[in-house]
Amino acid sequence: MKRGLTLGKYAPFHRGHQFVIDTALAEVDELTVIIYDSPEATSVPLSVRSAWIRELYPTVRVVEAWDGPTEVGYTSALMEAHERYVIDTLGIRDITHFYCSEPYGEHMSRALGAFDRRVDPGRQRYPVSGSQVRCDPYAWRDYINPRVYRDLVANIVFLGAPSTGKTTLASYLAQRLNTQWMPEYGREYWEAHQISRRLEPWQLVAIAEGHLLREEARLREANRYLFTDTNALTTETFARYYHGHVDPRLTALADRAAMRYDLVFVCDTDIPYEDSWDRSGEVQRLSFQRQVIGDLRRRNIPFVLLQGSIEQRAERVLNLLDGFDKYANLLDNLKAAADE
Repeated sequence: MKRGLTLGKYAPFHRGHQFVIDTALAEVDELTVIIYDSPEATSVPLSVRSAWIRELYPTVRVVEAWDGPTEVGYTSALMEAHERYVIDTLGIRDITHFYCSEPYGEHMSRALGAFDRRVDPGRQRYPVSGSQVRCDPYAWRDYINPRVYRDLVANIVFLGAPSTGKTTLASYLAQRLNTQWMPEYGREYWEAHQISRRLEPWQLVAIAEGHLLREEARLREANRYLFTDTNALTTETFARYYHGHVDPRLTALADRAAMRYDLVFVCDTDIPYEDSWDRSGEVQRLSFQRQVIGDLRRRNIPFVLLQGSIEQRAERVLNLLDGFDKYANLLDNLKAAADE
């Protein structure tokens, strides 16, 4: 049996890393990948990074190194610390081939008693590094699997009653930051399928499912942020408002939406109501707004209320996004914005 091993931070996992793993899988019978926690290098949780490898390479054994050495270098003490952690702490043995693109392949292979297999050490095939991707994932997105890239984009949703400026704000911010925005699929669907200004409960499920599919596609094209106009939480509120009950499938999609977004903004009703044939009137807008906010509070979803003109609302959002870290504690993000 040929047993391979490779390791790294995979912060984030890019095509160069994949080339090492692909090469190993073509040459060995079993492959183990060790992935280090490395909070000093990235805020992306280890569990997220390991999930990338597990999903893209289901036959690979992935070992999460939560307590591995953080200091790197080529002194005798540092090299021995890394060797002892892999061999003694993690219990990795019986390796026949060690794969990497770095100079540490020499001492790690020697310690494992394995063949030192360097893969593209000059990075001719994929001239990319994790530090480059961390600085600007959008610029290097051709070197990142779409599944990985999707997790590097912050998904920001705007909720609120009809005629509260969600669409205008989402499109404005997308243009301002050179990125994508996700239009409300429910409006498109409603215009095509409504009868007497109503939809059946099962059609609201179709809206939530269709919105989610389109949103996922745009996440893979967005530049740092995706600005999303409403989500399944709004669709669920519509179902309850117009039908008095919610299809269980829609409830499941709303529950999923409750944990899906990195920032939630609620557009307030302090802007003039724009009446149109497809809306139910200002009184209903105020009632619907209370239901939207009530549902967020019921679910304990943190949200920021946006008031004022579109420009004022946009500046509030941009202030929060300045220095925003998708995987940081939300309170830390809000504190950092307040200190600016």
